[in-house]
Amino acid sequence: MINTLLRLACLVCYSLALIGQFGILSAEQASRSQLIALSLVFMHVLELAFAFKYIRRYPGGVNKSILLTLLFGVLHWKPLAREYALEKNAK
Repeated sequence: MINTLLRLACLVCYSLALIGQFGILSAEQASRSQLIALSLVFMHVLELAFAFKYIRRYPGGVNKSILLTLLFGVLHWKPLAREYALEKNAK
């Protein structure tokens, strides 16, 4: 449940940044939302290098997993890492 709410918050941040491009928000709000969205994506790019061994384990394919990591970061790959740890301990 928390994971879903945090994913929704990420999508809201990205949506606000996109809406800001069309002049619907004030200049200050648009600038702030775009900075937040760019910061999120930048952090998620860094996570790609850190967590790629888990990201590639996604059953939907590595390209889709990379996209989901760029959008949601740890919210996407952490469950994959937890599953990997459980499998490793079961052996």
